[in-house]
Amino acid sequence: MTDHTPRLDHVVLWVRDPVAAADFYEKAVGLRPVRLPEFVSGQAPFPSVRVSEETILDLMPLTAAERMTMLPGSADSAGHPVNHVCLSFDGDGFEALRARLEERAVPVSDLSYGSFGARGEARRAFYFRDPDGNIFEARHYE
Repeated sequence: MTDHTPRLDHVVLWVRDPVAAADFYEKAVGLRPVRLPEFVSGQAPFPSVRVSEETILDLMPLTAAERMTMLPGSADSAGHPVNHVCLSFDGDGFEALRARLEERAVPVSDLSYGSFGARGEARRAFYFRDPDGNIFEARHYE
């Protein structure tokens, strides 16, 4: 049986330095880089980091904005961030992420409890920014 449920494939983040961004997402957030060597060697236009088997974050260099011509006004999206991106973790992963961020002196918000998301009410959540100012929420459900 084929599952035809829509899924999130990727989110494109504008970043100043894709290599530094990939390093942050790997070491602080725990996401595995994708196509980083290819980007560094000039064989790929941007690297990504893997969130899950089905979802990645693309780390698009701000310098590529002028080449965004797929829709009128696309180039103007550089520097206009979304409100935030939410990543969910199991309890241990949630704790490990917070510890890695704090080890790197990345400011994190206070914990919130019972906020609604894709899987219902989350047990707890917090927010942090990446080096390019993109805001992330980290949460975990029971």
